[in-house]
Amino acid sequence: MRYAFVIEKAEGNYSAYVPDLPGCVATGATIEETEQQIREAIEFHLKGMREDGLAIPEPTSYVSYVDAA
Repeated sequence: MRYAFVIEKAEGNYSAYVPDLPGCVATGATIEETEQQIREAIEFHLKGMREDGLAIPEPTSYVSYVDAA
């Protein structure tokens, strides 16, 4: 499965979340660190859901970009 994640700039760091996995979040000092942290968070989140016998949600989020002038 392929889950989309969003990284946002915060005051002193970056934060990330996964729209299709509520509660799956991560932070980091850099974009690169945050991306690594959210990838690990996704794995950990899904493992916990499996251990708890919960259904793994199908990814439904779509990501695109708009070029603006």
